[in-house]
Amino acid sequence: MGTDMAVALTRQVLMEALLLCAPMLITACVVSLVMSLLQTITGIQEQTLSTVPRLVIVFAMTFVLLPWTAHRTVIYTRTLWTDLHRYLG
Repeated sequence: MGTDMAVALTRQVLMEALLLCAPMLITACVVSLVMSLLQTITGIQEQTLSTVPRLVIVFAMTFVLLPWTAHRTVIYTRTLWTDLHRYLG
């Protein structure tokens, strides 16, 4: 395995991780922004008011996106094994 292949595999791993994490991270950011705006408008500065909805919504997004995440992971793993077999075998 050469340096070029190691760099390509690392790039693929990072891109796949980014694609799998992005929906949950974006959801958490949007919910945090909305809750912060609501807290600023109403003047309520309660920590649990911003934490609990964010946790519930991110958990729900994770549950909803679980089939897509599993499918992407299986496809990536098959591709990785095929590429490694081709290059090393």
